[in-house]
Amino acid sequence: MVRDVLDESGLTLAALDGLAFGNGPGSFTGLRIGCGLIQGLAFAHQLPVVGINSLLALAQHTGHDHVISSIDARMNQMYFAAYERHEGGWQTVIAPGLYDPGTTPALPDARWHGVGSGFQAFADSLHATYGTQLDSVDDNRFPHASAIAELAAIELTAGRGVPAHEATLLYLRDKVALTIHEQPRK
Repeated sequence: MVRDVLDESGLTLAALDGLAFGNGPGSFTGLRIGCGLIQGLAFAHQLPVVGINSLLALAQHTGHDHVISSIDARMNQMYFAAYERHEGGWQTVIAPGLYDPGTTPALPDARWHGVGSGFQAFADSLHATYGTQLDSVDDNRFPHASAIAELAAIELTAGRGVPAHEATLLYLRDKVALTIHEQPRK
């Protein structure tokens, strides 16, 4: 797949200034595979890497300046963050966190756009919490590679790439599954 993308773009790994990956939050296995692939390629070609937050990547292509990003984390929890776009880029209003429904923090007074699968899984809770502050919602959007690339280009240009061995993932939850006793009865 990597070779196909490079061939289609007419580029080689040697022509790149760095590599980027979605560093979470998200699926444990998916994050590890993505990070491992990027680390291997970056190590082999001595390229810097940049991990981009999935919640920020969600905000990137919304076209809005005040964005609440929420991803269904399963197990009746959500990954949640809020961002404001300014001239210099995105500012974090609420740092990425793991929340139960009804426990997300209050936001500054503004008209906010909601994005991500968390708005589908926890629609009632998020609408009850943010009510009239929610101007619009796109609950069927996922982090996109082009958003990760755009955000990574900013980081790499600013010299914030790191060596492959320093690439890290954003884990917001240690527990990845419910025990048999915690699972709902069928």
